[in-house]
Amino acid sequence: MDRFQAMQVFVRVVDANSFTRAADSLSLPRTTVTTIIQNLERLLGVRLLNRTTRRIGLTPDGAGYYQHCVRILADVEETEACFQEAALRLKGRLRIDVPTSIGRLILIPALCDFHDKYPDVELVLGLGDRPVDMVQEAVDCVIRAGDLEDSSLVARRIGTLQTVTCASPPYVARHGMPQTIEALRDHYAVHYFSSRTGRNCAWDFNVDGKHQEADMKGSVAVNEAGAYLDCGLKGFGLIQVPRYMALPHLQSGELIEVLPQWKPSPTAISVLYPQSRQLSPKVRAFTDWVAELFAGCPLLSGRDETDPAAAHCGVYARSQGAQPATVGAAMPSPALPGMPPRRRSAREEAAEYAL
Repeated sequence: MDRFQAMQVFVRVVDANSFTRAADSLSLPRTTVTTIIQNLERLLGVRLLNRTTRRIGLTPDGAGYYQHCVRILADVEETEACFQEAALRLKGRLRIDVPTSIGRLILIPALCDFHDKYPDVELVLGLGDRPVDMVQEAVDCVIRAGDLEDSSLVARRIGTLQTVTCASPPYVARHGMPQTIEALRDHYAVHYFSSRTGRNCAWDFNVDGKHQEADMKGSVAVNEAGAYLDCGLKGFGLIQVPRYMALPHLQSGELIEVLPQWKPSPTAISVLYPQSRQLSPKVRAFTDWVAELFAGCPLLSGRDETDPAAAHCGVYARSQGAQPATVGAAMPSPALPGMPPRRRSAREEAAEYAL
């Protein structure tokens, strides 16, 4: 029996929680996968998995063996990577998942550079604002904002998400400009709700180093960043949106910053990947590349557009082409019926908010 292959098969079965999915991902017949696991258990003299008709569970011996296998396989992969003559030898499929706005505005414009460096890597880019099951969907890594909650994932911080509160000129003309956080209770908000829980994200401000939430009536709620920005531009209410998305519209006059003295709290942006894949050369290469990309953009690295580096940032460069909007131009002011917001904590579902 090939013990190394047996370890690979065992880890894949555990990660996929399915013999069938593991077999498909390894391009092996299911009967072969089953036989390999049975032979491995016979060789070790212990039962590694508890099998039922609905699920697979690790035995205590299986859990210990799994941790050892993960480390051994990672060490082998790292060792092989060390002997590659050049990074261009990296090849194969790399599946990542990113928020739609980051994918469209940041990653895709720079993908030619990634392809030039790693021409043999097939990048499968998933765009969306929903949470993904990295194991079940065979995703190698994701980009998300917020604190790491899943202890089975490893996070590498690559940037800082700066959020701005703003409104369209027609909204301000109709409802006025709020001067205090307390005044927001008399205004309407476009709410962003979690695809997973259905709850609205709280409106959050940093006041003297402390988080402060604001209660606001809702005019409409969406769960996709582009639609959220569009609703704000159309005057449906105030929005809290990533500054890199809002910048062209702030410069053109289509949006006006609200309460600039009280900024929304910044949020960390990280690349997340399963522990069992933390040393994958392809994941490491992508993580290094995207970290360098974010570091070169002030709006994603804790700085602002006044930084000299902004001249070389794709987001800022695109914003220079924005055409000024005519304040007061024909833009319908929608009806704003009272819609009580559903509350949640400021950090809940942070990985989905404002992305």
